[in-house]
Amino acid sequence: MNGKTPHIVQYQGSKRILAPQIMKYMPKRFNRLIEPFSGMAAISIAVAQTKKTGLYYINDLNAPLVNMLKAAVEYPDLLIEKYSALWNKQFDYGLDHVRHFYDVRQQFNDGNESPEIILYLLARCVKGAVRYSKEGKFNQSPDKRRHGTNPQNIKTNLCAVSKLLKGKSKFSALDYREIFAMSRPGDLLYLDPPYQGVSNKKDNRYFSGVSFVEFVSALESLNRKNVDFLISYDGQCGSKEYGEDLPEGLGCRKILLNAGISSQATLLGREATTYEALYISRNLLSSHEHVIPQELMEAAV
Repeated sequence: MNGKTPHIVQYQGSKRILAPQIMKYMPKRFNRLIEPFSGMAAISIAVAQTKKTGLYYINDLNAPLVNMLKAAVEYPDLLIEKYSALWNKQFDYGLDHVRHFYDVRQQFNDGNESPEIILYLLARCVKGAVRYSKEGKFNQSPDKRRHGTNPQNIKTNLCAVSKLLKGKSKFSALDYREIFAMSRPGDLLYLDPPYQGVSNKKDNRYFSGVSFVEFVSALESLNRKNVDFLISYDGQCGSKEYGEDLPEGLGCRKILLNAGISSQATLLGREATTYEALYISRNLLSSHEHVIPQELMEAAV
């Protein structure tokens, strides 16, 4: 990649840091990158820097998030103008600037899902972590130590992201199975579904869970169509494993990527390395074996 990869705001669960490792297992070229569980579209942004493809399909069930991404790519100047006005308004509250966050959050929960609203909430909330109540209301708290990301920093990244993806990207907020149905040979799907620990139930980090059984069935449909895919789905920290392996019948190859020292373990006085699993699809392995260096496959086992 050329230069530092831009990102709009910090977002918990983003694969921005792991992107260089993930992209090593992608073909040198492919027709279109599809992210059915895009989050902040970190992989699309990183891939765009490499020019492995010129077409991107960015989808997430969280419609306000997708609409913000679309505005960032297609109308960055307008979005930063509105974000700046919203961000600066907190200083009208004086020392009680935290109340501004709660007022904006209430606007969002009352139905104002404008791109600048969700961008501000993400830029100001604790650890960039999206949280929702059982009723689907945004309920994460603000980081009281800071005022959120400065508009100038947001502008720099927005412009860089827009330059990479504008005119090349399609956006939607559909169920992942609808996106699977649209895919075709030549596409590469990068899948980053909700953590397996919440796969079968509603969780406050996601609009909805993803059934393990239904997900496996949907993956089988991609195999039948000979569509390439990569999946981030489980992992381990120290000796503790998270999630259930995908069935061997899918024909995927499981790779463990080093995600660094666990911050949670460090807080507890332990040092443990976190590994995130990456599954390489059967078709990707058989069709593009020549572009995945053997030494990578052997080193990552």
